[in-house]
Amino acid sequence: MEFKDYYAVLGVERTATEDEIKRAYKKLARKFHPDVSKEANAEARFKEVGEAYKVLKDPETRAAYDRVGNQWKPGQDFQPPPDWDAGFEFSGGDPGGANGGNFSDFFESLFGGRAGHAQTHRQNAHAQGQDHHAKVLIDLQDAYQGAQRSISLQMPMLDADGRLVTRERTLNVSIPKGVREGQHLRLAGQGEPALGEGPAGNLYLEIAFRPHPHFRADGREVYFDLPISPWEAALGASVTAPTPAGPVQLSIPSGSAAGRKLRLKGKGIPGDPPGDLYAVLIIALPPADTEVAKDAYRAMQTAFDFNPRAGMEG
Repeated sequence: MEFKDYYAVLGVERTATEDEIKRAYKKLARKFHPDVSKEANAEARFKEVGEAYKVLKDPETRAAYDRVGNQWKPGQDFQPPPDWDAGFEFSGGDPGGANGGNFSDFFESLFGGRAGHAQTHRQNAHAQGQDHHAKVLIDLQDAYQGAQRSISLQMPMLDADGRLVTRERTLNVSIPKGVREGQHLRLAGQGEPALGEGPAGNLYLEIAFRPHPHFRADGREVYFDLPISPWEAALGASVTAPTPAGPVQLSIPSGSAAGRKLRLKGKGIPGDPPGDLYAVLIIALPPADTEVAKDAYRAMQTAFDFNPRAGMEG
């Protein structure tokens, strides 16, 4: 998937105001409208211009796009960085909601139909303030123990000159024990204030885990790679293994192969019932960096009639 430079598509600078973006869009939309344009690629260019405007006209999608846009050039192979949109506060409906528009894969990979979805809510939110949504990153440890965390969110908006700015606010949030990735926490009254006498909207925080050097979560299940030596795999052993709740002694069965999963029941993310923790065995080879070590490997070569590629012929 190729990266799209929406500013280049509209022919405006990254510092362009709302009015400059709107004027550029109207000019190009008239030029490439399929009903009037004589250009051979008019329909494709018309869609491309419309997609660029859909992103850049809205402060929220524009700010999110700007976060990743400085890292790629047009035509470069692109994949959204993990949790690229964390920390942004968006108005309107669930950012993951589908829109059904005919957009490029690049657009869908970033926004998944977010653009334009919030506007519908703005038009209908008369009594109660609009709900806001944000993705926040927490540590896996917080899901095991629960925590009080100070979380900063950025809310994109336009200033009096129509230039993109962000307002930042910090909230003290209670992270409940057992929270899962993808779960939403509701903060009542922390959304947009009502236009009249109604209550403020709510803020929904989507939970995501920061990358951990050892552990990875899937629902309530947690996995980690456990390196063991060849002799521990062959003969069995009792080893000290890390867990998010602290180290434990783990029995390695004799004859274990690489990739075998050993289950630690109930040691995953807490809940009712709790998840399990899985140690995925990785067989680590000692380096042959001395003559003694090389002699040991030669002895193994002599002692074993072993072909790891047996059965692969043909």
